[in-house]
Amino acid sequence: MFYPPSPVNHLTLRRPFAVQTLRIARCGKIIALMRPALVLGFLPILTVIALFLALAAGSGGVDFNAMLAVLSGHGDSMSRDIVLDLRLPRALNAFGCGALLALAGALLQALLRNPLADPFVLGISSGAGALSLIAMLMGAGVLATAVAGFAGALASTGILFLLAWRGGLMPIRLLLAGVILSAAWGALITLLLALAPDAPLRGMVFWLMGDLAQADPTRAWLAPLAAFMTLGLAFPMARPLDALGQGELSAAALGVAVGRLRALALLLAAFVTALVVVGAGSIGFVGLVTPHLLRLAGLRRHRVLLPGCVFAGGSLLLLADVLSRSVVAPLQLPVGAVTAALGAPMFLWLLSRSAKR
Repeated sequence: MFYPPSPVNHLTLRRPFAVQTLRIARCGKIIALMRPALVLGFLPILTVIALFLALAAGSGGVDFNAMLAVLSGHGDSMSRDIVLDLRLPRALNAFGCGALLALAGALLQALLRNPLADPFVLGISSGAGALSLIAMLMGAGVLATAVAGFAGALASTGILFLLAWRGGLMPIRLLLAGVILSAAWGALITLLLALAPDAPLRGMVFWLMGDLAQADPTRAWLAPLAAFMTLGLAFPMARPLDALGQGELSAAALGVAVGRLRALALLLAAFVTALVVVGAGSIGFVGLVTPHLLRLAGLRRHRVLLPGCVFAGGSLLLLADVLSRSVVAPLQLPVGAVTAALGAPMFLWLLSRSAKR
């Protein structure tokens, strides 16, 4: 005799599949929650790897084993001079400048709500470079040059808002204003280089293209220190920046002083850009690429994005510097050319996405 299948048996057959699906969904949620922590835990490891590569790369005859011997307290005097007096200051300067640029890019993108915002793209770096170059030609010291660079970055930011503000900041209008501003500062820089004496001309050109070779061993720790101090100043802005991402009205309804936040963050971004330009010249696209790579990796909130920018931006510029010293060794390429080659495709991709919206 034929007996139809019991409903209980039917549910019993389907239950393991339902339980397995539920377990997979729970595991996916747990992984999604742990993803920012995993990424933040990996980034310092990436920084250490990039730092070791930067200390081992070069044409000075010091390989990886010799570098390890120097760091462990052994090694000959020539290897110690190359690693500790040349490569280590340059690596520390690269890490600090990359971290500062990434922080500036994250702040500008949050404030302007524009994925194309970056000190280099918007002409802020060009303004800092132009006034810093004027200070150098006048024989000013490091402090006066830094002040001039900050004034140029601040002036560029103000001019950018005057050109782009028409009842609000539209992405395309802001981008066009940045292109115009960069062209104007570029014309001034070209005029200054044409009038500059022949002796320092080559050094100035390399500095403008991004040069990390002038790192001073006695001041190499200043750039990393400035990066972590900037993180300390920017971290309290993390929640207000998240609120600002929902719009100015929503942020104001949540109690955010939008005007005060924008002024403080813009001053901080301008000051950071001036520090980088004075210390390493005009290095582009690090501030554009780094925040987007971190957002793709899952660091969307600024309380995890800003610390991630320090390690990811520093690692990115360290690796770019390794390429600049290794591609055509013993010659060295300007690190700004390497970052432009890496960042230009990302910029075009972001521009195409903005045009589709």
